[in-house]
Amino acid sequence: MTRRLLMTADAVGGVWQYAIELARGLARDGWAVDLASLGPAPSRAQRLEADQAGVTLLDTGLPLDWLASDAREVIAAADAVARLARERGADLVQLNQPALGVASFAMPVVAVVHSCVASWWEAAGDGPLPPSLRWQTDLVARGLARADAVVAPSTALAATVYRLYPKVPIPLAIHNGRSLPPASGPMHDFAFTAGRLWDRGKNVATLDRAAARLGIPFKAAGAATGPHGEHARVEHLHLLGHVGDEVIAGCLSARPVFASAAVYEPFGLAVLEAALAGCPLVLSDIPTFRELWEGVATFVPADDALGFAAAIEELAGDVPLRVARGALARRRALTYTPERNRRAMATLYDRLIDGGAKVAA
Repeated sequence: MTRRLLMTADAVGGVWQYAIELARGLARDGWAVDLASLGPAPSRAQRLEADQAGVTLLDTGLPLDWLASDAREVIAAADAVARLARERGADLVQLNQPALGVASFAMPVVAVVHSCVASWWEAAGDGPLPPSLRWQTDLVARGLARADAVVAPSTALAATVYRLYPKVPIPLAIHNGRSLPPASGPMHDFAFTAGRLWDRGKNVATLDRAAARLGIPFKAAGAATGPHGEHARVEHLHLLGHVGDEVIAGCLSARPVFASAAVYEPFGLAVLEAALAGCPLVLSDIPTFRELWEGVATFVPADDALGFAAAIEELAGDVPLRVARGALARRRALTYTPERNRRAMATLYDRLIDGGAKVAA
């Protein structure tokens, strides 16, 4: 008998890529997958992507938790998702926004923590969590506590989540994955980074200072202004803006030195995409990157602009070393596949549907 999954997603960032990759694999395995999109409407390209993945895209128009103005908006959205799951006859729900777990669901719920305000603030904030963010953390805590299973994309984040939310099921660490073709373009000399440049957790300021000391261009792809008015102030990075996947793929095909100075990174899909393209990696020395890229990347303290500049220059100036480190990165990246993610998630779904009990690590 066909099993039906309702999975939430958003069209804003990496959660969309994660959800599409997972949904595509599940659909091939015979699952009926409903992808309920919250927040800004999916683009025409994203709608086509969902259709080609064999899933049903439901553009709910409901607010995203981190863009909502107050708790009532999120609770109302959670109730609407729970109703939608009942109407669609879902056997299981995967919430990629754990705060939505505050609603009463008639079927098992898997909450996936791609990031959360509390762990982000701990890494990138200053002082105690402000009241303007505390209500979001409270909703996440309530949603996680009601979930039948909690998943994080790295062991590092899973440990942090359990420390910050000790009343939740022990999170399972299931790595993300990406499927991208190998790079095929000629090699060019530049450094590259990608992501939400406005996000303090990405720590673009360190890379901007490093760029001032480089003899090669340092390109940065991604939005420089956030939804709440946050803005990345840079002087030396060459900003490409919020560009599409094809532009990023074109940059990565030149196998630049890819750098991330993030102080907060639950997984890092941009790093994985760069590694799949054969780019050598220069990364901040944080637990997530050590877990995923130990023995492959060059690690630098997150606030050490001189260290980043030196590491980038060394790789850019030594072509054999650059090629060798890029090949190492690609070999490691090929172990983080959508197939492995899908198998682990499907196994978890089956345990919950057949067993009916909460699952802990």
